[in-house]
Amino acid sequence: MESSIIILFVVAGFASLFMAWVIGAGSSGATPFAPAVGANVITTMRAAFVVGIFGFAGAVTQGANVSEAVGRGLIGGITLPATAVIVVLFIGAGLMAIGIKTGYPIATAFTVTGSVIGVGFALGGTPVWPKYQQIGAVWLLTPFVGGGMAYGIASVLPRSDVPERLSVAMLAGGVGAVLANVEFVLLGPDGTPGSLVGAGQRLSGIDHWTAPIVLSVAVAVAVATLVYADIRRDEAGGLRRVLLAFGSLVAFSAGGSQVGLAVGPLLPLLDDVGMISPFVVLVGGGAGILVGSWTGAPRMIKSLAQDYSSLGPRRSIAALVPSFLIAQLAVLLGVPISFNEIVVSAIIGSGAAVGGWGSVSARKILLTVGAWVASFGIAFVAGYGAMAAIALLG
Repeated sequence: MESSIIILFVVAGFASLFMAWVIGAGSSGATPFAPAVGANVITTMRAAFVVGIFGFAGAVTQGANVSEAVGRGLIGGITLPATAVIVVLFIGAGLMAIGIKTGYPIATAFTVTGSVIGVGFALGGTPVWPKYQQIGAVWLLTPFVGGGMAYGIASVLPRSDVPERLSVAMLAGGVGAVLANVEFVLLGPDGTPGSLVGAGQRLSGIDHWTAPIVLSVAVAVAVATLVYADIRRDEAGGLRRVLLAFGSLVAFSAGGSQVGLAVGPLLPLLDDVGMISPFVVLVGGGAGILVGSWTGAPRMIKSLAQDYSSLGPRRSIAALVPSFLIAQLAVLLGVPISFNEIVVSAIIGSGAAVGGWGSVSARKILLTVGAWVASFGIAFVAGYGAMAAIALLG
């Protein structure tokens, strides 16, 4: 193996680690527990510690799908060389770092996707229209689906005719059923990805189409019963514990959906290096997210917590549930998605349910959406321009 390839891979690896650190220090490391910190359920430093652990776990156990999509699914006809990977990662991380520094909501998924496509087109790659349509549909529908779900949940939770011990328990049961069907690495047969329901079906030896349904319902009932009993015994404490549990699931989902943005561009290089498995790369990306959450996220958590302090546990729960579900859908489809977009949309929906649409700032929404669109456009132009300039100089 040529030493130049090794050097370029090392440089790309450091760029990937920097990108992972930025992801952990940014919205992915801050938003899952910002509502809990704002409600004084958990301290800032403890929240950063927990979100880092769950983000790492999600990256290692669920990061493969999005990593594959970012690394090999966005450009047809070519494989990104090491220089292109380095350009992609530094553009994405640089824009994210600017966003963190200035407070503008730069979307990680938009910057990385835009830079990958821009770099790929500059190298003569062809569009992958089916994947673009899938990504575009998810990006476009996320604000409406996430905001709508949050609006519906926040509308039900405070109703006097639906006791919270029942409504929140049913909500937790539904989340438990979804989690039981989520795929994790090594849970399937022969070390392949699989779900807890699938593992339970194999252990029980039941081979019938109704088995997954029965097992999912059993998990939902078990989780709902535990939450119901907890809230009935101590309503305030039970709601806080549910909020922490949902925050942990959102942090886990953030790691699984966002690590691909940091390590996905590295995957084409593994074919040249040959000695490193994608799983090892996922572990490295997860470690970068963990360190970013521990070292960079506390300041952003503290800042965001001030905005979330007025939400309270009920509205926070209403915002976190759709965030978890949409993030898991993106992981399943292998679609790079902005966690900033998911959470902001859910918060707007839950806020509108409580305070009415008049409490939602149209100017702030337009500014945020504009920043998302600009993130993609700037990254695309920067990626295309950088690779075109490198080609001319080379």
